[in-house]
Amino acid sequence: MFKKILIANRGEVALRVIYACRELGIKTVAVYSEADENQLHVKFADEDVCIGPARSADSYLNVPAVISAAEITGADAIHPGYGFLSESAYLAEVCEACHIKFIGPDPQVIRLMGDKARARRVMKKAGVPILPGSDGPIDNEDKALKLAKEIGFPVIVKATAGGGGRGMRIVRAPGELSHAVKTAQREAEAAFGVGDVYIEKYVESPRHIEFQVLGDHYGSVVHLGERECSIQRRHQKLIEESPSPALSEKMRRKMGQIVIDAAKAVQYTNAGTFEFLMDPEGRFYFMEANTRLQVEHPVTEMVTGIDIVKAQIRIAAGERLGFKQSDVVFTGHSIECRINAEDPETFVPSPGLIHVFSVPGGPGVRVETFAHSDCVISPYYDSMIAKLIVHGRDRAEAIARMKRTLEMTTIEGIKTTIPLHLRILADPEFVAGKLSTSFMERFLARPNPAGGRLAEAV
Repeated sequence: MFKKILIANRGEVALRVIYACRELGIKTVAVYSEADENQLHVKFADEDVCIGPARSADSYLNVPAVISAAEITGADAIHPGYGFLSESAYLAEVCEACHIKFIGPDPQVIRLMGDKARARRVMKKAGVPILPGSDGPIDNEDKALKLAKEIGFPVIVKATAGGGGRGMRIVRAPGELSHAVKTAQREAEAAFGVGDVYIEKYVESPRHIEFQVLGDHYGSVVHLGERECSIQRRHQKLIEESPSPALSEKMRRKMGQIVIDAAKAVQYTNAGTFEFLMDPEGRFYFMEANTRLQVEHPVTEMVTGIDIVKAQIRIAAGERLGFKQSDVVFTGHSIECRINAEDPETFVPSPGLIHVFSVPGGPGVRVETFAHSDCVISPYYDSMIAKLIVHGRDRAEAIARMKRTLEMTTIEGIKTTIPLHLRILADPEFVAGKLSTSFMERFLARPNPAGGRLAEAV
């Protein structure tokens, strides 16, 4: 087992890794930017190293600075968390060269699955259902138009690298394709440094469902069930839950086996997520694989009782998985709400000083946050300040428990999205489990009981 792990991240995920390491008896090293000197992950790690100015490119995304911090402190492994360098094949390769263990998949798997066009081809070969589309990046507009007409509009133009909705454009008519391709290419180049895009069939109002997998270095792979991630705005997830209200046990077994076979086909190790679109007829199509820990991993931990972060560390240390698929038991229902420091009506970020921060406990409630009273929410990083996770005997109890938790949470000094979450939880479509990625578009267009409509951010 590792003696010391450096956490190449910040905020609540850095704390999450510290929790796991403390329970395993492993020392931790926090890295931080100049803006994060007083953050909790710095306080609770055994050692800490400042790696640069506030700007992410100069600190949390600075591979030489991260590696230097690991070497200076004698860390024998690096956990990247999620975001920042978590899917950096380059960091994983540098770790190998420096004899530091990267807690994640092998670099060649990260690179393969990070290229969505290549990943599509590999998944298709492995028998995973995929949407009709181009076999690789688009290099000719005439061919792109011909293909789009063959598969039928609407289509979606997507960046081969990255995610989060950047480098993506929906095209509903032939005349829109050329502009969409050029715009997506420019956006992808600016966001990811790679301007390649590909085309696939666009599914109207699908569900976004992902399967969590764990694989060790001895060929064992298990899935930990699915998460419903359909409640999202501009491709950013807001609420996640497990299990999905749409899946039967038979479908869960079927899709779970497909995911296991796919993971084995690419020799996947450590934790990862295979993401799918489910159309209104219940058909699944592979979308992408995330070669890292996911923000929403706690809902899976709540329904399975399996600590995914500890499993990541043990697998990276060379241990066997230690359980088989038949040992994975799903109990009850879990929901997670991402609490952002944003105006709940305009979605404009709301950084600043938190005067009061109080979240209730009670049965089935889990809170993951770096925030506290008298803490400053920086404008330099993602606006998520907390994740509230609840577990109940069934979905109805989980919804009721989440409502109670949100209603009793007090955060003063900044605006948060708690009022938005309460509105969503009370929505009849949400309560009925009628979810899709277009849910928020319909929801935001409806009148707000408090008056007016929720305005889209500019």
